[in-house]
Amino acid sequence: MDRLRELRKERGLTLDLVSVGTNINSVYLSRYETGKVSPNISTLIKLADYYDVSIDYLVGRSDVR
Repeated sequence: MDRLRELRKERGLTLDLVSVGTNINSVYLSRYETGKVSPNISTLIKLADYYDVSIDYLVGRSDVR
């Protein structure tokens, strides 16, 4: 999920900061960013809310944030 890394880098955030803000373990965030693991729907909702984008944007179904 390249968009997760892209959003994090755009905002100048570390995995640890996103972890604190979303209550998602930074190890899992790293795995989501590299595509080793896919987040479940509740995790996608947390991430979309955190970054203020749509789930469709996160998963690459739309270019509209």
